[in-house]
Amino acid sequence: MTTATALVEPVTVAGLPLNSQFVMAPMTRERSPHGVPTPEVAAYYRRRAENGVGLIITEGVLVDHPSAGHQPAVPRLTAGAAEAGWRHVTSEVHAAGGRIAAQLWHLGSRREPAGTAWTPQTMSGPDFDTLIRAYAESARVAVRAGFDAVEVHAAHGYLLDEFLWPVTNPSRRHLSFPADVIRAVRAEIPACTPLIVRFSQFKERDYSARIASTPAELGVSLEGFRQAGADVLHASQRRFWEPAFAGSDRNLAGWAKHLTGLPSITVGSIGLTRDFATSDRMRELVDRRTSGEYDLIALGRVLLGNPSWVSLADAGRFDELRDYHKTDEELYF
Repeated sequence: MTTATALVEPVTVAGLPLNSQFVMAPMTRERSPHGVPTPEVAAYYRRRAENGVGLIITEGVLVDHPSAGHQPAVPRLTAGAAEAGWRHVTSEVHAAGGRIAAQLWHLGSRREPAGTAWTPQTMSGPDFDTLIRAYAESARVAVRAGFDAVEVHAAHGYLLDEFLWPVTNPSRRHLSFPADVIRAVRAEIPACTPLIVRFSQFKERDYSARIASTPAELGVSLEGFRQAGADVLHASQRRFWEPAFAGSDRNLAGWAKHLTGLPSITVGSIGLTRDFATSDRMRELVDRRTSGEYDLIALGRVLLGNPSWVSLADAGRFDELRDYHKTDEELYF
């Protein structure tokens, strides 16, 4: 029995039974021509599911509006060909015994102005209702495509996070917009389908950024998510072992759970080196989970070069693990 074995056990979170406590974090792959996931996409996710990942969270999937993103090979969640492609993906993951959530994504002001259909940096008037409807429509498509859960991306400086971050929303206007989106998505999915919300302090353009300086400030946003219908909070953090606030060892996922009572997912530099699976950090990861600080553990970049990381770590086949390298981000298998 290895340290990882304690996490490769069935668990039920927000009513969703999972065959392990490991989650695959969303990572953009740009392998869906014209926004349509291919059979290769299905095989990519299935391989992680059949190797011990209990819940797959897809790469960010652009919501049903032309302003959502500019990359032509990033998948979309729209009726028609994209929906059919995702139905194949979910079927493959289910056949491997896994569960899968669709992450709904809009780039916001980070979208490049390709053509004429792009979001202005300042939203106003009908823009809000238009995009709320876009999220809701994509949630409906997710249900039809067979997803087990839906995640709303409100992290890393993209659209919804831009309303939470004082740098991009200094006037603090429309602070309720992210919660309004969550509420609209919740209304379109069955009560038994968990709604996950991903949030972060850091941004891809500013690692020192913070949406909250104190737990109380963070609690205001997270309580808004909970009241809007969030079932699980996915706290994106660069290093899971770092305290989120001074005066406590709790990480960001720990504070999310403490402040709202909702189950949480932790993530951040887990397994990036070959020796992580036998390290004190791995034991710390398990101990914090055992103590109830968080409920699920998400693996990100490590699963690119190590699609079998969970099953290998569980079996003690540590010599078959490899360090993460930047070039792994070009892999797709």
